Order: sequence, then structure tokens, then C-alpha cells
Amino acid sequence: MRIIPAIDIIDGKCVRLSKGDYGTKKIYNENPVEVAKEFESFGIKFLHLVDLDGAKSKHLVNQKVLENIARETTLEIDFGGGLKTLEDIEIAFNAGAKQITIGSIAVQNPEFCFDLIKKYGSGKIILGADCENRKIKTSGWLEESNQDVIDFILRYQQKGVNNVICTDISKDGMLEGASTDLYKEILSQTSIRLVASGGISGIEDVYEMKKIGCSGTIIGKAIYEGRIELKELQKLIENA
Repeated sequence: MRIIPAIDIIDGKCVRLSKGDYGTKKIYNENPVEVAKEFESFGIKFLHLVDLDGAKSKHLVNQKVLENIARETTLEIDFGGGLKTLEDIEIAFNAGAKQITIGSIAVQNPEFCFDLIKKYGSGKIILGADCENRKIKTSGWLEESNQDVIDFILRYQQKGVNNVICTDISKDGMLEGASTDLYKEILSQTSIRLVASGGISGIEDVYEMKKIGCSGTIIGKAIYEGRIELKELQKLIENA
């Protein structure tokens, strides 16, 4: 199982939100490259990088942060937030993203996204299934669709997507545990590789996500608030 720390960016700084509420922004470091380098020093190989400014403004904003992290580390970066056009997506890949996450655009313009899967291959495209009360939300989680999360995933699975990040927004940043039952249901009804995101509160939650069959776990606030030590993650990676 991949251990994937998260760096969320607003104004070029490393921040975290609670339940996606921009009003709860807390800055943890003004230099995201420093944070990424620290992750790498503990044996971490993957990074989930989110342009929250981009998600809100609906176009790529913080590509310089992506460029700097990609240049100064060897982390495999999946990047999302505000990727609405082919131009922005190409900028993200050229800046160093190994994968991109499509979320809002996957709801609003599915035909465009189906073409992306054909163009880049399913290995480069991650479906972002961010939901609250099972309904997919878009535009930095500010807008709700009427699509059920499993129906949404199944539609894209049929088009070749096999990598999905699912965030239960009600859990995100709350340090109250992951949405285990939802992830079990997704895994039982689909054949995708599921990365769990949101609510991880301690190392036991990480082991639980591995136990139920997730292919990866994204960890954010639990690291920044000291609930999970990087040396704990290093030990898990080494044992694997």
C-alpha cells in the first residue's frame, strides 16, 4: 500500500482545511519544498499535491510549487486542483506531475475526460471522487452534484480508469478516523485501485486502510498535527 502524504497549497504555502472549508485555513509551512524534502528523507516516495487556489478559481494557479518540488525531490507527484483544460493539464505534466487527478471536470465534462484517458492512458489519470453524504462535490468542494459516488466511479471504470482517490469530505481534516464502511462498499462493488483520503487520525487508521484492501492512503493533518510521526511511516514502508 502506498503511503501518500498530502501538501495542499494556498498562496504558495502549505496549508490544511477542515471539511474543505477555506475559512478554516491553517498554514503549516510557508515553503512546501521543505515539507516535501522532509517527507522524502523518511523514505516516502509519493506525494499528493493539491492546488486549492486552482480548485477554487477553476484554473491552474500554483504550478511553480509543483515545478520546485519535482525539481528538488524524486517524489512521484499526483497533482490536482483547477485542471479544467488540456493546456493546464499539459502544464502540470511538463512541470513534473507523474499523475493528475480529475475531479470537478470529471463531473462537468465527462467526454473531455474520456478523451484524456485515451490520450494519456489510465496510468496517468486518477479519478477524484470527493463526496459528502455519498454525493460527489466539485469546485473545491463548494458545489454539490447529484451523482452517487459508486455510480460515478463505475462509470469511469467502464472507460478504463483504475486509480481512484476517494475523500469523504465530512471526515477530511477532522482527525476522527477514515470512512471505512464507505471504502469497503466501494471495494466490494468495483475493481479499481482505491486510495483512501480524509480523516486519518493515527497510525492505526493507516493499517486499517491496508487491511481492507486500499492501494494507498493519503495522510495530511495527522502528520502536521503530530498524530503520526514520519518515523512511524518510515517503519511501515520498510516493513512492507
